[in-house]
Amino acid sequence: MATPMTSTQDQWKKAVADAATKLVEDGMVVGLGSGSTAALFVSALARRISESRLRIVGVPTSLQTEQQARSLNIPLATLAEQPEIDLTVDGADEVLPGSLSLIKGHGGALLREKIVASCSKRMAVVADETKIVERLGSLVSVPVEIVPFGWEATKRKLDALGANASLRTGADGKPYLTDGGHYILNCSFGPMQNPQETADRLDRTVGVVEHGLFLGFATEALIAGRDGLQTLQKTTA
Repeated sequence: MATPMTSTQDQWKKAVADAATKLVEDGMVVGLGSGSTAALFVSALARRISESRLRIVGVPTSLQTEQQARSLNIPLATLAEQPEIDLTVDGADEVLPGSLSLIKGHGGALLREKIVASCSKRMAVVADETKIVERLGSLVSVPVEIVPFGWEATKRKLDALGANASLRTGADGKPYLTDGGHYILNCSFGPMQNPQETADRLDRTVGVVEHGLFLGFATEALIAGRDGLQTLQKTTA
């Protein structure tokens, strides 16, 4: 049974997902994010396409999003077919106001999400107020996608950086596999004073494919909460 907070949070997610569809204009190429709030956006977008005869093409960030979009008859394309994306709408696990730096990837799709974000003119984050933080790493760990080969060695390298890494496993107890066939280490750095420094260190670690620090990608964030809907613009680097 849903707790009052869960029920309220679900309402916030739906409100922000519905609002994000208004950012989509006819003729756009739209990056379709992954996760619970992004899934609500995809459903709301499908309704808007049907009701307003909106013509868009979607580029999904995960196999799960692709399956959902196909089931809702949203036209899809690959990055080979549409190398430039007008707008990506995606969720986040943490949002830092001002810079709109993010932690993403607890749904397991961070690599494809970052590739799509990197090809986007705009990235709008959809989230509720519980995801707002004063420092990244305050609420969640940083997911780091790694190659399975020699993953223990990669973990040791990350632990030497203060990651306190743990291997993500599935319900069967086996290592969780991403859409790209990689493992994920959840890295608990704690609240970060300098996320860019952490990102740079992760980028230089052999065995790391990508990480969940999304710095400099988001241009705006739609946040739902007790005070209704608000839009946060990127104001600092």
